Amino acid sequence: MTDAESSAPPTPRDSRRTYELEDLGFNEVPKKWRKFYRHWTGLGDELAPNEILCPVCKVVIRSGREFRPGDKVYCMPCMSRMVVVEGPSGRLEAEVVF
Repeated sequence: MTDAESSAPPTPRDSRRTYELEDLGFNEVPKKWRKFYRHWTGLGDELAPNEILCPVCKVVIRSGREFRPGDKVYCMPCMSRMVVVEGPSGRLEAEVVF
């Protein structure tokens, strides 16, 4: 190990952006989990880096951290398990596993 390597500040292993989530009135799940879901409003709806669209029930799943390919996601309204993948357009999408 060189002096430059030993004096470098440690880098966080997972340097994802974090987000503060507020309750958006999604009442199809228990109150404790409502801040993690919102309704998809259609074509003009833009997804943030911490949101992914469930391909089964068309509900937006939100996270406190940004999504990356390989992340596992659970949709409580339709009980689907998914994994985040990079789609052909370069956008992050959910692929249903179970």
